[in-house]
Parts: sequence; C-alpha cells; structure tokens
Amino acid sequence: MHDPDQEKANRDQLSESLGHLLVEYQQGNRQSANDFVALLHPVLYRYFLAQTGNPAQAEDLMQECWVRIHRGRCSYRPGEPVLPWAFAIARHTKIDEYRKDSARANREHAVAGSVPMSAGEPVTDPRRAMEQSLAVSAILSRLHELPDGQREVFMLLKVHGMSVDEVASVVGSSRSAVKQKAYRAYETLRKWFVQPQADPAGEGVA
Repeated sequence: MHDPDQEKANRDQLSESLGHLLVEYQQGNRQSANDFVALLHPVLYRYFLAQTGNPAQAEDLMQECWVRIHRGRCSYRPGEPVLPWAFAIARHTKIDEYRKDSARANREHAVAGSVPMSAGEPVTDPRRAMEQSLAVSAILSRLHELPDGQREVFMLLKVHGMSVDEVASVVGSSRSAVKQKAYRAYETLRKWFVQPQADPAGEGVA
C-alpha cells in the first residue's frame, strides 16, 4: 500500500545516513566511503537509467560520476542535503558526456563524408535499447517519450522525492519553470495511463 508518510520517513533516513557517511568519507574513513557508495549507487543508477534507457550507458556514466564525486567530495558542506549535491554532479556528468558523444559523432561523420542525420533524430534510440535489454514497467517505458527536461524533473520530484527548491537548484532553473515542467509531465502521463470511461452505448468518452 502506498504510504506517503513512510516514504518520506525513508527518504529522510536515507538523507541522514548519506550525510553522516559523506562527512566521514571526507575525513578519510575508507569503510564509510564504501558504505556511502553502496547506499547512493542505486539511487544515481536509477537516475542515469531513466535518462538514457540503456543499462550499459548508465553504468558508464556511473563510473565517471563516481570519479567526480570522489574528487569533489570536499565541496559538500556538512549538514546540507546530500541528494541535491550528488544529483548536480550526476547531471553535469550526463551533460558533459552527451557533448563528448555529439562531438565524436560529428567528427566521425566528417571523416566518413556521410550526410548528417536529420535535425531531431537521436544518434541512438534509448527506448529501443531498453526494450531489447530490460523488462520494464509501462510507466518507465513511456517516460522516455517525455521531453528531457520534463522527464528529469519528474524523476527528481516523484521518484527521488526531492523538493521543488532542490530540483530547481540541481537543474539550474527557477521554481516556476520546475513546476511548469512537472505539470506538463503529469498531464502527459495522465493522458497516457488514465483510460477513458465507456458510455452506455459502449463508446469511449473523449
């Protein structure tokens, strides 16, 4: 049964544990560093998987993200929530890797003398990759049809339980822009998954 209070309590416990472990990680405690990785890894992996739809690509991004977290661990200020700090690093990792992939693809096209793909066509189809490699829920599958910004905001708000202010900080946007993207994502998902009721004649109500 869905219990919002219990979910909030679980998120609060996760945040508290991560904060405690990260402070000890900053101080050079190896066991705390390992525990921190074990606790945060599935959270960030789910974020990358939702963004890419490709388990192998998500793992590659995780490896790069952990390097950045390790190098930047001292930038975390004790007492502040860990997840916004970690997701900001994850987001920059994703953006930087996307830019590298785009630049690499452009160079390959130039060398081969091939015609570039039409505007808006992705180099890879993450939904197809996910469908081929994972048995996923209907909602997660359809999330990949949302625009990038809406999908990211939806994941951070609804899946990871972050506040509007925290999400705005992570994505570098305003509270109103975050709310607008979230609303559009909710409305799209509602249209996809709420079935129209049938009228007495057996026809669906538009």
